[in-house]
Amino acid sequence: MTMPQQYPFSGAGLGLRRALMSPLLSLSDDDISFMEVAPENWVNVGGRLGRQFREYTERFPFLCHGLSLSIGSPAPLDWDFLKDIKQFFSEHKVLSYSEHLSYCSDSGHLYDLLPIPFTEEAVRYVADRISQIQDFLGQRIIMESVSYYAVPEGDMSEIEFLRGVLEEADCGLLLDVNNIYVNSINHGYDAEEFLRAIPGERIAYGHVAGHFVEAEDLRVDTHGADVIDPVWTLLNKAYELFGAFPTLLERDFNFPPVAELLQEVSTIRELQDGVIEMQSLEAQAQQDESHTSTTDNSVVLTA
Repeated sequence: MTMPQQYPFSGAGLGLRRALMSPLLSLSDDDISFMEVAPENWVNVGGRLGRQFREYTERFPFLCHGLSLSIGSPAPLDWDFLKDIKQFFSEHKVLSYSEHLSYCSDSGHLYDLLPIPFTEEAVRYVADRISQIQDFLGQRIIMESVSYYAVPEGDMSEIEFLRGVLEEADCGLLLDVNNIYVNSINHGYDAEEFLRAIPGERIAYGHVAGHFVEAEDLRVDTHGADVIDPVWTLLNKAYELFGAFPTLLERDFNFPPVAELLQEVSTIRELQDGVIEMQSLEAQAQQDESHTSTTDNSVVLTA
C-alpha cells in the first residue's frame, strides 16, 4: 500500500464551469477544497467574466486541466499557446497543469480526444514532447489517460503505454477512475486489476465523474450525469491502494442544484476520511503489536 504524498492541495474539489459561476458564488473552501478550469476557456478573458473569475482564483486553490495541448499530435507543439498559459498560470497562481494523454489536432483542431497508438515509438515521441513542455513551464505537468472507443494499433497494452510515458517523461498522473471504469466496460478488462498496476507514486490528483450508458457493453464518458456506485467503489479502492489523494468532481452539463453537486463532493471527502481513519487505525495496531512483541521478548535480570 502506498501512503499519501504531500500534495500542494488536498481534499475534494469541483470543476468550475461558466454555468456555475453565479450558483457557486456563496461557497467557501469549507464546501470545496479546490477548483479546476480548462485554461483555453479563460486565457485573455476580460470584462465582467474576467473579474468574476479573478474573485474565484483569489478565494480557492486553482488547477488547470487543458483540452488542446494535443500531446500525441504529429503537428509541432503550439508554443504561442504555451506562452499564454504560462502567463495565465502566473497571474492566477495556478498550482498545477494537467492534460490528456491523447491528441486532437494536426492541420486543425478536432472536437474529440483521440487515443495515441500504444507503441514504444509513441512512448518516446510523447515523452519527449512532455519533457519540452515541462522545461518551458518550469514545472512537472500531469497527464490523464483518456477514455477511448476505438482501439489503436500497438505493440503494448494500455497500462504498459501509460506506465512507459510516465516513466520516460518523469511526469505526474491524473488518475480518473471513471475513465478506467468506462474503458474496462468498452474494452473488456478488469478495472481493479488495471488500477492495481498504476504507479501510485506518480499520482498528483484524481477525477471522478458520471457517464452515459449507450449499451450493455458501451459507456460514453460525458461528465453529464451523477457518479454511479461502481465508480465510487473504484475510487474507494484507489484510496485504499494509494492513499487519499486529492480528487475533483467533473460535471460539464446537465447541472443539478448546487446542493446535489456538493453532496457528491462530500461523498469524495467521506471516502477520503474513511480511508485515512482506517489507515491510521492499522498503523496504530501495528505499532501496538510491535510494542507488545518487544515487551514479551524482554529479559528481566535479577541479582
